[in-house]
Amino acid sequence: MTFEVRRPPIGSRPGTLAIPPDSPAPRIHVFDYRGEICREADVDDPEALRRYLDSEETAWVDVQGFGDEDTLWAIADVFGLGPLVMEDATNVPQRAKSELRADHQLIIARAPLPTADGALEVPQVCLIVGRNWLLTLQDRYFGFFDPVRRRIREGLGPIREQGPDYLAYALLDTLVDGYYPIVEKLAADLEDLEERVEGDPASRVLAELHRIRRQLVVIRRIGWPQREALRSLVVEHGPFIGADAKAFLRSTEQHVTQIMEAVDSARDTTSGLVDLYLSNLSQRTNEIMKMLTLMASIFIPLTFLAGIYGMNFELMPELHAAWGYPLVLLTMLGTATGMLLYFRHRGWIGSAGKAADP
Repeated sequence: MTFEVRRPPIGSRPGTLAIPPDSPAPRIHVFDYRGEICREADVDDPEALRRYLDSEETAWVDVQGFGDEDTLWAIADVFGLGPLVMEDATNVPQRAKSELRADHQLIIARAPLPTADGALEVPQVCLIVGRNWLLTLQDRYFGFFDPVRRRIREGLGPIREQGPDYLAYALLDTLVDGYYPIVEKLAADLEDLEERVEGDPASRVLAELHRIRRQLVVIRRIGWPQREALRSLVVEHGPFIGADAKAFLRSTEQHVTQIMEAVDSARDTTSGLVDLYLSNLSQRTNEIMKMLTLMASIFIPLTFLAGIYGMNFELMPELHAAWGYPLVLLTMLGTATGMLLYFRHRGWIGSAGKAADP
């Protein structure tokens, strides 16, 4: 994939939104829960979201799609979000980060998503944590948070008893869990390629290694800033992330660290396999050149003999002798045999050569 940031025109005022051209119209979906209470609904009018600002329940407002800028600004007005916050949320992709504001905590997160052609997409999710609400914004539906939605609907675990900070942890932890199958698959592909490189490498092996290395670079580029953002959430002293949620976030931070260490290890393995591939290719080329050189070395004296006795001078003593032709052939055969024995003795060909090969 290419790294492309959607930016407003040069010289635009701060807070100018650069909406992705293919982003659908915003779909606003709300979960409102506390204990045994759990309500779920789609909201058409952003003004209807004001009732969740002072509610005793925890409200999760999920916005999918940036296709209508007026709707986005209406949502920003309801939650008191400034233009710079909306710029970070919609001008994707941004670097993963965490910023403590006066009225909320801003979190930018990114996660890898496999595409149908085997490449990687790295969409962005913006989480804004308030006192009793959580607002998430993404430019389309990605399916990252379906497991969390199911937990809320079915009341699995303590999520309904906790506030928006725990919900933010659950969403971030779900994003981080999405790294594992991708990294594990890349590691399995590397093991398969290692056997192929050591066996009979082909040109498509090198192309596959480059593909894996590019994907590892993408994961590393989004993963380390994600770890820094989680670390910031853990150490910051703010009113929006409680101590209990920080304990869970610390575990998520350790998971990201573990994943990034695996990515770095896989990237080193990839570089080593590329070097091994090139070394094997160079060794095979050298073997071929050695055999061609040995063949040429054998035929040089034979060509010399054939050239001398092919000059057809009248005074050549062997030219009209009955034994001249078989004698020259025997001389050529003896010369070739002697050179082959000498090459084998020096270990340049045959089993002796393989035994001497380090």
